[in-house]
Amino acid sequence: MALTKRSFGIFMTLLTQLWAPTVIRISGDSSVAGQIQKTKDGKVQLLFPERLVMVANHQLYTDWLYLWWVAYANQSKTHGNVYIILKESLKHIPMVGWGMRFFSFIFLSRKLAVDEPRLSHRLRKLKKVSSGLLSRANKLAPMWLLLFPEGTNASQDGREKSASWAKKIGVKDLENTLLPRSAGSFFCLKELKGTVEYLYDCTIVYEGVKHGEFGQDNHTLQAMYLLGQPPPSVNMFWRRFAISDIPLHDKDEFDEWLRLRWSEKDAYINQYIATGRFPPILQDGKDTKNPPKNEEKEGFFETEVRIDNYWEILYIIVPILIFLGVVQTLKFFWNSGLIFNMF
Repeated sequence: MALTKRSFGIFMTLLTQLWAPTVIRISGDSSVAGQIQKTKDGKVQLLFPERLVMVANHQLYTDWLYLWWVAYANQSKTHGNVYIILKESLKHIPMVGWGMRFFSFIFLSRKLAVDEPRLSHRLRKLKKVSSGLLSRANKLAPMWLLLFPEGTNASQDGREKSASWAKKIGVKDLENTLLPRSAGSFFCLKELKGTVEYLYDCTIVYEGVKHGEFGQDNHTLQAMYLLGQPPPSVNMFWRRFAISDIPLHDKDEFDEWLRLRWSEKDAYINQYIATGRFPPILQDGKDTKNPPKNEEKEGFFETEVRIDNYWEILYIIVPILIFLGVVQTLKFFWNSGLIFNMF
């Protein structure tokens, strides 16, 4: 499973590099200072842990592909250990949905009675201690669990539902993101507490999307990967929260905590729309005065989605060759009648 995910992560990275190249611009607050570095060859390397829970706002259907690339760019190469929680309707998409199920992605119906047993079963597997000759004996396996608390990508329909939900619960709606739903995140963090130390939060925006517009209208999958028209840049702002500091003892408190984080996201996106940049990353907890005039020292890290080495293409080719070899072998036995002689 991990090998197949790793192969897919490399395939999507290569596809983006060749067909939809774009600038990735990364910054964050002081909680991730020192965890984002520039390599000698101009790439960005992240020093995030092998096990984490990640939440992000949902702008486009490609959000998860760029966040999967982040796992690839991580120092510990966790792109073979990505798990994504998605809405249940996606698993019925031909081919794509089947692949998602094969990758052990988790699907939610937004019906608590249905989702809780299913989610609990899957999360128990993710916090199981590994054992055996080929595994990390007595250690938890690497895991990047990705959630989109908004439940769907931003759109006019989603905007109207968010406004309706805000009115129903008596809170102010947001401008650039949808109000997050906290049930899934709350359940996951409670279940995984003690096996994961940090929650990582990514605010993601695409260059060219203005107030009142939706990324899905400007940057469709068809335009990006069929017509070769990617967004000019993808911008990420990272934060980290210790799970021990998150109010998981009370559902209502967590709901308020999550809405506050999303309100902060909304403010970050407003700053980006106004200035073309997220806040620069804080080094050692404070801004540097009169920084040298280059992106890295000004608090931004720019790179591109690209593979580290072209020999990694073997990770894509070898599984395909193995699959074709198995198919041809079975075909030979079937046509020769030998398969019937075995029984």
